Amino acid sequence: MASLAIETANQEIPDLEKSRLAEKAQWVLNAPEPPSLWRELMDSAREAVLPRGKRFPHLKGKDGLFKTVISVLKTMFPIFSWCRHYKATDFKNDLLAGLTLASLCIPQSIGYATLAKLDPQYGLYSSVIPPLIYAVMGTSRDIAIGPVAVVSLLMSSMVPKLEDPEANPIAYRNLVLTTTFFAGIFQAAFGLFRLGFLVDFLSHAVIVGFVSGAAIVIGLQQMKGLLGIAHFTNKTDVISVIQAIWRSVHHSWNPHDFILGCSFLSFIIITRFVGKRNRKLFWLPATAPLISVLLSTLLVYLTRADKHGVVIIKHVKKGLNPGSIHELQLNHPHIGEVAKIGLVVAVIAITEAIAVGRSFASMKGYRINGNQEMVAFGFMNILGSFTSCYVATGSFSRSAVNFSAGCETAMSNIVMAITVIISLELFTRLLFFTPISVLSAIILSALPGLVDLHGAHNIWKIDKLDFLVCIGAFFGVLFASVEIGLLAAVAISFVKIIIISIRPGTEVLGRLPGTDIFCDVNQYPMAVKNPKALIIRVKSGLLCFANANFVREKIMKWATEEEENDSKEKRTVQVVILDMSNLMNIDTSGIASLLELQNNLASGGMELAITNPKWQVIHKLRLANFVTKMGGRVFLTVGEAVDACLDAAMASV
Repeated sequence: MASLAIETANQEIPDLEKSRLAEKAQWVLNAPEPPSLWRELMDSAREAVLPRGKRFPHLKGKDGLFKTVISVLKTMFPIFSWCRHYKATDFKNDLLAGLTLASLCIPQSIGYATLAKLDPQYGLYSSVIPPLIYAVMGTSRDIAIGPVAVVSLLMSSMVPKLEDPEANPIAYRNLVLTTTFFAGIFQAAFGLFRLGFLVDFLSHAVIVGFVSGAAIVIGLQQMKGLLGIAHFTNKTDVISVIQAIWRSVHHSWNPHDFILGCSFLSFIIITRFVGKRNRKLFWLPATAPLISVLLSTLLVYLTRADKHGVVIIKHVKKGLNPGSIHELQLNHPHIGEVAKIGLVVAVIAITEAIAVGRSFASMKGYRINGNQEMVAFGFMNILGSFTSCYVATGSFSRSAVNFSAGCETAMSNIVMAITVIISLELFTRLLFFTPISVLSAIILSALPGLVDLHGAHNIWKIDKLDFLVCIGAFFGVLFASVEIGLLAAVAISFVKIIIISIRPGTEVLGRLPGTDIFCDVNQYPMAVKNPKALIIRVKSGLLCFANANFVREKIMKWATEEEENDSKEKRTVQVVILDMSNLMNIDTSGIASLLELQNNLASGGMELAITNPKWQVIHKLRLANFVTKMGGRVFLTVGEAVDACLDAAMASV
């Protein structure tokens, strides 16, 4: 009797285990329907329009309405959040940082304006209104706003194709302002509608290659000012620029300009070296450009070097930013091209600024709101285009100075803007004798930081395809044009994505000894393969028309190889288990390929089972009646699939 009871108990345990496995399989099969496409679109639109709607307090009475208004204001204008806790010591640090920033900003802004083929005052205008607006709407404490080299190069390389800056400077300036307006519109739209993912198409590798190539082009173009060349090419490719330099060296160049520029370039580089060696002297490299401008201007004035061919700025218009809303060319015959340039400039400017902001935020341990940053940049450039500013963004070199000077909040941008306002009102006449060669030297001194050799080397070590993207952008900018360099890099990036998508990898899984964990047998050689079950995982998030046949053929190849290995003996592989834990979605082509795989395996005497299908995948497989066609062999884990399928196979023997 006792032995009969034990035998009965031993039979009940497997039956209980089978019922548990069947119950877990029903968890997968009986999952509720996932949200429809329409529901997902509506949720996405609601999040875009009211991203913080769920955080607002319930509107009951005046108190609820007041709190909601305050919450909205803090979201749109972060200055209301940090100004409540602002202290006198914070202002002291921001004042020092702002003044140090202005000493670097003023000469750089004038130089970048000349790089953009605009009059010098437009660089100063762009360092007044945009920083003030960003201080109110931005979320970064360290970023410094103003014109930058790469954006200035974009302007000077793309807008002259529509209007000649030398033949018609007023029309050219108006198109630059119109481009700034469109850039602001696009930036604000990216932030308001949560379209920041579009910026991600310019990957880190693209930016490294693009900025490095642009830095070399900018440096070569500064030879015009450094050599005192009167006529220079408008092209930006390196071959045309070198040819223009070569022709000018043999005919018309001024050695006085060259000596003056190289002398102050050496001075700036030496001060930078001293500042790195002694951090207490951080102000020395920051103020070196302004000192260079003052000393060189005084030197030219005292020696009247302009009478000996030294090229000087001459007139810089006095006064605050004039209104320019009436100068926007919204009815221009090439308005579509202007909008395209605005889009390119908007994406490049946002990408650079957010990268700069995140870098310094991580150092201080706070976070910036990417979408709010885009809104801030958008509004500051829209309003900037109304006040004679061209595209402004976050500058890495000036932000580094701001950070080193100990800034606490965006108040340093306000201090800098006020300092520039005072300079525009009182000191523009002093810039009359400033030599162009020194401005070129200031720009040249800022370029080494843009050529990221270390970043390119890391990209090469980590991902060879990413390095191909990087050098595509680099050589495209260097030997063709800015827009071709960007298009080449983005095109290579898409080709990379397509290659990865249409040829996803597959891996054979084995059980780690002493565990119920299944891993790739190539990565973990100690993993043990089950001789009766071939377990395969697809390394792709999507099984679709682009890769379904490739995946099916790959699985059949694995199964065929196993069958050939077992041909001399009795075949041992009885089931092919497909781990779907990586698969996020599937389309009709993917389902058709799975059905064909099921039929091919069945004709070879093998069965197909699937494990851990995601919500969208199992829903579509049920709608296609695939689960029924494969005999309901759907399981929650690989281990359960192995146990259940092999038990069923043994029972049928």
